[in-house]
Amino acid sequence: MPGLYIGLMSGTSLDGVDGVLAQLGDAPFASTVVARSSMDMPAALRLELLALNTPGPNEIHRAALAANALVGLYAQLVEQLLRAAQVSAHQVQAIGAHGQTVRHQPGAYDGIGYTIQLNQPALLAERAGIDVVADFRSRDLAAGGQGAPLVPPFHQAVFGDPIEGRAVLNIGGISNLTFLPAQSEAGKGSGLLGFDCGPGNALMDAWCEQHTGARYDAQGQWAAQGQLHAGLLAALLDEAFFAQKPPKSTGRDRFNRPWLEGKLRMFAAIEPVDVQTTLTELTAQACAASAQWAPGPCARWLVCGGGARNQFLMQRLQKLLPAVTLSTTQVLGVAPQDVEALAFAWLAQQALRANPASLPSVTGARGARILGAIYRA
Repeated sequence: MPGLYIGLMSGTSLDGVDGVLAQLGDAPFASTVVARSSMDMPAALRLELLALNTPGPNEIHRAALAANALVGLYAQLVEQLLRAAQVSAHQVQAIGAHGQTVRHQPGAYDGIGYTIQLNQPALLAERAGIDVVADFRSRDLAAGGQGAPLVPPFHQAVFGDPIEGRAVLNIGGISNLTFLPAQSEAGKGSGLLGFDCGPGNALMDAWCEQHTGARYDAQGQWAAQGQLHAGLLAALLDEAFFAQKPPKSTGRDRFNRPWLEGKLRMFAAIEPVDVQTTLTELTAQACAASAQWAPGPCARWLVCGGGARNQFLMQRLQKLLPAVTLSTTQVLGVAPQDVEALAFAWLAQQALRANPASLPSVTGARGARILGAIYRA
């Protein structure tokens, strides 16, 4: 159904929560962002969510309280969006709230695996007075899929073109890539491919904060001052995930501080700034190397997420992809920071319509599935 929808996203970077209030139309996709807002992640909650990415004591209790605190932020953000747009809660069809991924192990251990997003959608529905759609990953996982990435069908709806082959590169904490080949069947998702590339901002942000106190390397200025360390880069790239054929997804379960510290043990004498330069190159090369899986020519790459603001990273990507026209999604009228939040507004709309919103070509599931559980206000 057309109408107003809210999308909320707190990504792997854990820098904050982004939200949009958008007017979504019927197919073909049409949207207007009516209001946007964001909130920084409180330091204590950020540290707790980071800690919950790895095993620790009293996890169930801590995770439940962290989910409540996260939904407190979500509720505040919803209030900000409603005030900014001067609309009431009853005018909004639904909120799409992804939650915070703390574990992602598709297919692991028992052949099914699990994926855990901390959230309290019932509490959000109660506080906001708006229907909430959440738990977007588990149905695809139950159908044998990766449960991720979730956004490629949305990328198709928004950025697909029947004439020009395009790719959409989202650089959040983890980077993911969607290929949208030009084809007469583009609107049906034929030929669509999407998967995680590897680290995005997560390792760069963690290293920058540890050594400079800044939560992220603004515009990549610190990394631009260093020198690439070829030996460390080779060690970082020596990871089976990079050579793995899609469908594939990953997260902080794999690419985290302990993983980085293990790689650095052989390179204790490297200057911190040179590590930052090399981590930036790791992200750039992991993304650029993913071009090998393109199902067809994609000469235009559109970048979104926080990484789109990292000028040094964007320069390295363009250098590694000389035949590609590289820009942000802004050239097509969608702000890079709005893309993921807008995607969850769209996913909420698809859930209310009972439309399948996943693709086997992306996740490897047995078929397309309706994603999300609905919590009525």
